[in-house]
Order: sequence, then structure tokens, then C-alpha cells
Amino acid sequence: MDYLKEVKEIVNSIVPKEAEVTSVDLEGPEVAVYTKRPKIFHDNEDYVRQIAHQLKKKVNMRCDKSLLIDEKEAKEKIMQIVPQDARIADIQFNEAFNEVFIEALKPGLVIGKGGMTSKQIILETGWTPKIVRSPTSPSEVLKGIRHHLNKYSTERKKILQETAKKIYSERAQESWVRLTALGGFRQVGRSCMLLETRKTKILLDCGINVAAQTNEDAFPYLDAIRFPINELDAVVLSHAHMDHSGFIPYLFKVGYRGPIYCTEPTRDLTTILLFDYLDILAKDNKEAPYNERDVKEMLKYCITREYREVTDIAPDMRLTFHNAAHILGSASVHLNIGEGAHNLVYSADIKYGFTRLFNNVDINYPRLESLIVESTYGAKEDIQTAREESEAQFLKIIQETINQGGSILVPVFAVGRAQELQLVIENFYRRGLISPDVKVYIDGMTKESSAIHTAYPEYLRNAVQKRVLQNDSPFTSEIFQVAKPEDRDSITQNGSAIILASSGMLTGGASVQYFYRLAEDPKNTLVFVGYNGEGSLGRKIQSGIKNLPVTENNGRTKKLNINLRIETLDGFSGHSDRNQLVAYVRNLKPKPKRIFTDHGEASKTIELARFFSAKFGINSQSIRNLDSVRLK
Repeated sequence: MDYLKEVKEIVNSIVPKEAEVTSVDLEGPEVAVYTKRPKIFHDNEDYVRQIAHQLKKKVNMRCDKSLLIDEKEAKEKIMQIVPQDARIADIQFNEAFNEVFIEALKPGLVIGKGGMTSKQIILETGWTPKIVRSPTSPSEVLKGIRHHLNKYSTERKKILQETAKKIYSERAQESWVRLTALGGFRQVGRSCMLLETRKTKILLDCGINVAAQTNEDAFPYLDAIRFPINELDAVVLSHAHMDHSGFIPYLFKVGYRGPIYCTEPTRDLTTILLFDYLDILAKDNKEAPYNERDVKEMLKYCITREYREVTDIAPDMRLTFHNAAHILGSASVHLNIGEGAHNLVYSADIKYGFTRLFNNVDINYPRLESLIVESTYGAKEDIQTAREESEAQFLKIIQETINQGGSILVPVFAVGRAQELQLVIENFYRRGLISPDVKVYIDGMTKESSAIHTAYPEYLRNAVQKRVLQNDSPFTSEIFQVAKPEDRDSITQNGSAIILASSGMLTGGASVQYFYRLAEDPKNTLVFVGYNGEGSLGRKIQSGIKNLPVTENNGRTKKLNINLRIETLDGFSGHSDRNQLVAYVRNLKPKPKRIFTDHGEASKTIELARFFSAKFGINSQSIRNLDSVRLK
């Protein structure tokens, strides 16, 4: 490969011969340099910096295989070198990459001041540490993901090498750029779009509409793609929610074997939600479009990137993720196409406003011609209540319901809204605004999801990050009790409880089970804090239905009367309201030359596009699913 030859020449021009570089390899978008003299690299850190600067790539320095000591001996040395306070939870050796995976509650102590501890590990064992954080509470799913990636590391290395061959197969050329809407346009759900140039085909998201009544409305229009799925070059995943990630395993079921680019938290949270989706379908005796094997296959192909890390993903395309402040690891996607010939930003789901969980959304880009922006709350009347006021309303609802002996059910998305509400409720308790006798239960996938939040504190708002790092995670506060299915009857019968349960739209899972138990008692309250899709049970209840048929355990159908109090608090939303969307576009730097509105009901996407055209003088459109537009 010509490019690999070029990379080797650059490495050899920078690194002296006495460093004994034995191999240079391309692993996906990264470069691996293997050496017999690691100390030379540690004494002259500019070598790696210069290589990375010239290649504009992440460079990994590793020891030659001949320097690796026996795994058992290496483990003993690592335990001696690393201070006990680091609280190492796991050590696994990865022969494919000559790395040792070290999971610790305090990874900073494994790295050491100026990287001294990790350098000592390399010099004394030959193994290069790959250091990750333990969650502050156990997570079986995260443990399984990390074990799976290590187990299939040899296969993953081959995948990365094959990916690199495709990325660097040829130089970028002048080309047209075309976007095709495959889902999520003039609707919320099944977000998916195809971006093509003469040489490259990528998908941006590939989700499921969980509130759809038929399969025809649930899945993206992949049948509109006029080439085999295995010809796709990449999938770029903005965040973990099912309406963006839920159909990716299906691609692997039908033959796709290419990279999935996402942030590390997105990879882990997506896995949790996909397994939960399959579990719910199995319990409801519904057929799933893919199985667990397809999810595990997908995991092998995930290539994780950090915010603002520029990454080649095709000969004519570079990807950069930017903080979207929607859920943990959520990203807006910047694509530099054809050496800057065209720049596209896909906002995905964004929160351009206050959130207790995340730092502010990114609004600065190097270049920007086309913008695809969400419109979930894009109508004129979609103005959310101020956050402070929403928290005060929530507290009042809790106090009024508890005072009359009722319980509060809050259907939440296990990823995002659940953690935001945990922070709010924990804040109430700390300020003495709720009696310590009031029990708070979390049910569904929230526990696993919250554990993963503590494994990636660098993605959280500075104040929350600080607490997690000080082992004072608000998500594992003693006020939160994890409920099991067998506990639900006693929880609802005892009353005076706050229940956070997924799913957020009452489309399945624990929240529906609690709703059935609480619905007929007027002392109880149902509080919606997130978006309810068209066709979902949550939307029907918001619209005012008074009863619905439910199937009992004996198979009989009975009429469930909805007597409980129903409230909607829009100030907790992870989506921007109309004013925030307008402010986002106004403050974007640079200004886009063209805007496409997506991820909103038809009337909202159309109205918002018209407003952008009139307000900013920017050509704005609300295209439909199956429309194709030429961007360049």
C-alpha cells in the first residue's frame, strides 16, 4: 500500500535508527509503531508528537513482541508498580496489540505523574498499558463488553487493518456529494441517511421507530439503497438512543462488515439498549429483526473517537465528533468531504440550553456549508418552561402526591433523562426538600446506564465529573434503590414512592408495568419528562384517553381506567426547544449556506425550515424520507 510506505518513510525520517523500530502498521485511522527500545521514545517524547503532527493521526507506540515478559510475571510486576490506592479491578493481556488492559477505579494513579507509572510498566514488562476506569457501581454489561473486545482482539486487529486499506486506498478526488433521507425526516424515529460521493458511501445513524405500529413504519428505507449493503464504507453513529442506533445490528445480519464510528460511551450505551430491546421483544413474544449474535458482531467493528478528534474514514472524507449535550457521549457530526470541497454538519439530537449533566454544546466548526438540524420541538409554540421553574413544579408535584399517600411514576429513557432526573432528585434530598422517608426506586436499564456514566466522567458536566472522581457519584447515592420485577407489587401497594422506570414513552419495559398498577388510583401521579412519539402509549395518555384494554396474566382482557393525575414537565427535555434551535443556528460559526430540518413531526420541520429561510436568509428545506438532494 503506497500510503503505508509513505508513513514508514516519515517515521524513519523522525526516529533515529538506535530506537530499533521493527514495524509500522496502520490500524483503522491510527498508526502503530513497534520498537525494541521504548526508553528512547520515553526520553524523547517529541518523536511521537512529530509523527502525529506530520501524519495528522493518533500514533500508538508499542514494544516489539520480543520484549514481552510472561503474563503471570507481568501481572505481578504491575501490581507492585501501581499504588494500591488505584484499586485495580481487572488486568487482561492483549497479544494482538501487545497491550495490557488495566481497569482501575483511579486510572490517574496507573498513569502516574507525567505518565511515569505507565512508562515503568512498559519498560519492566514490555506490555503497553491500555487504561480504563471502573464504574463506581458494578456493571455486568460493561464488564461483558470489555471482555468481548479483548477476547476478539486478533479479529479486531484484522478488521482495523482491512479498514485502513480502504481508507488509504487512493487519494481524494473532486466529486459530487449526495444525501438521501432513509428515515427520520418529517418524523421522529428511525433516523437514517445515506451520504455518497463518487467513491464513498456512508450511513449517518440507522435507528428504529419504537413507537411505530407496523414494521413498515418502524425501520429505515434500506430497500431504497441500490447497491449491496456490504458495499457501505462506514456507519457513523451520533448517539445511543434506539431511534438512531436500533437497526445497526440488522446491517450485520445482512452482510455488512465495516466500521461503526462513535464515541466510547455511545458504543457501550448502545449495546445496553440493543440487548434491552431484544429482551422486551422476547417477553412480548414479538419477532426481532436481528439477534444477540448480530449485536456482538457489531461490537467488534466499533471504532471509538473522542470529541474534536479528526479522523479519516474514507479516501475523501474526514469525521469529527462534537459535544451535542443530549446524552452521555452524544455527538454532532462534522464531515469534511473531498479535502474541504464540502463540509456537512449533522446536529443529531442537541440540547442548546442548561442541563445538569453536560457542558455546553459545541457551536464552532472550521468550515460549514450544509447543516442538518433536529426539529423535535421546532414549532412556534414549542417553548419549554425554564429549567428552574420545571424543577420547582416537579418538587411541588412530589410533595402534593406524597402528602396524600400516593406514588409518582416518571417514565424515563434509561439513557439521559434517567440520570438528569437522578441529579434533580438527589439535589432535593441534599437540600432537605424531600423527607428521607420517601423511597426512590429505579427500574429497567437505568442502573446499568448510570454505572456507565461513572466510567466516563470526562463526558459529564465539570461539577458532576468532580463528584464522580471523588467517589461521591450522585448516581450511586444511597437514596436510590434498585427495584426488581418481583418488587413492583409491594412498591406500588406501599405508596409514597418516586419511581424512575424505562421506557420513557411507555412503549414497553418496567414503566408500563408500574403504570398498570398505579393507573386506577387518583392519589398517584404520572409525570412525563421527555418526548412521546406518535402512536406511543405515552402520547395517547397525554392526549387524554381515559381507559385502555390490558391483558392480564390469565390471558383475559380487562378495561384499565386511567384515574391518576397526569403531568408533563417539558423543562427536563434533552432536546432544544424552538428558541434554543433558533439560537443554535444564529450562533453557529461559520454560518451554513444550506439547512435541512429533520427529526420532527412534518408540520414542525416544515415550519422551522420556512422560519430559518425568512429569519437568516439561508436556503432551508424540510425534505421527505426517500428524497435525494445534491449537496455539491
